[in-house]
Amino acid sequence: MAVWALGINHTTAPLDLRGRFAFALDQIAPTLQGLRQSLGGTSRHPSVETAIISTCNRTEIYCAGGEPALDHTLGWLAESGGVSPALLRSHSYSLEDGLVARHAFRVASGLDSMVLGEAQILGQMKDAVRAAETAGALGTTLNQLFQRSFAVAKEVRTSTEIGAHSISMAAAAVRLAGQLFEDLSEIRVLFVGAGEMIELAATHFAAKNPKAIAVANRTLERGEKLATRFGGEVMRLADLPDRLHEFDAVVSCTASSLPIIGLGAVERALKKRRHRPMFMVDLAVPRDIEPEVKALEDIYLYTVDDLAGVVQTAQAHRQAAVAQAEAIIDAGVQSFMHWMELRSPGIGSSGGVVPLIQQLNAQTDEWRALEIARAKKLLAKGEDMDAVLEALSRGLTQKMLHGTLAELRAGDAETRAQTAQTVSRLFLRSQSKTGL
Repeated sequence: MAVWALGINHTTAPLDLRGRFAFALDQIAPTLQGLRQSLGGTSRHPSVETAIISTCNRTEIYCAGGEPALDHTLGWLAESGGVSPALLRSHSYSLEDGLVARHAFRVASGLDSMVLGEAQILGQMKDAVRAAETAGALGTTLNQLFQRSFAVAKEVRTSTEIGAHSISMAAAAVRLAGQLFEDLSEIRVLFVGAGEMIELAATHFAAKNPKAIAVANRTLERGEKLATRFGGEVMRLADLPDRLHEFDAVVSCTASSLPIIGLGAVERALKKRRHRPMFMVDLAVPRDIEPEVKALEDIYLYTVDDLAGVVQTAQAHRQAAVAQAEAIIDAGVQSFMHWMELRSPGIGSSGGVVPLIQQLNAQTDEWRALEIARAKKLLAKGEDMDAVLEALSRGLTQKMLHGTLAELRAGDAETRAQTAQTVSRLFLRSQSKTGL
């Protein structure tokens, strides 16, 4: 079984390119079906396990199958995003086997995030795994990979201080707003969307007691629930252009595939505000706010990539925790690769132990069933129970030892000597340990 992964993230691809490959959670199942059909269309990859992780900062495809198919996977992803394979390859990374496990463990633990040690990615990975399970795209190998990723992440969280000194995107946004506005308690804040990222941002801003909070969301019920929590009001997305001028700060993060705050709407808002400055944060991928807005005077627009420098704090403390986390990840990778080797086909140096164990269990179950059936017939005829049990035990031991005894008698002297050593190690372990 081969495992491979293909991805782009905040370190390899610009924001607009990442936006082409962003998949909302409800898009994961049909997307995985398309990927599996594409891979299954070739005789070399009839059945492949797949999973997709898509966040603001990354899109990654994980696969497991008989043979790696990185080129095919890259070609499929490039076509889905409407770019050339050459362009995608120049901004992506591809991994196989142990490197896949190491990367997945680092992502789950927050070591590969823009905000080092952030915990949100773990929840996003769990959502992605549930989506793959629901789509029927997750098999034994990828399920084992991700469950081990979650276990490693938990150990990193509990055993190190990897997340103790991190600054979230939401906290970074508040810090930047504080540099623009002298008193955050005097500003009006609009949150566009009602997902986890917006909830986190609203929590941080609410701690500064702003003058007013409003939530604009496509679903009023969900938006109202969030607004009520922070003592704010809810508004329809359709009303946003007419009311944009009322707010000093706007934080947006929706799953929209197209911008929902355009250049014209912001220009009109500035005119109504008589060019009083507006602070805007676009945490969405793809963008919620048209990039041309950033060029306007009196507009201070930040994207997820712009916030990268703000979150790099407490570096010395974090680096010490990183070293501890990497050691935990190393152990996790070794454990996963050992698990993979045990399930490799064949009995060569690469493993094959699990298939052999399954065959041995099947063979011994067959022998046991035969002897039990024979014993039941003897008991039904009125045979003595002790004699039947004796025959049952003798029949089982003879079946189990028949092949071994035949091998001990076969071959030349050197072969028999090697066989004898193996048999002694397998069957006479208790005697060898006690010196008998």
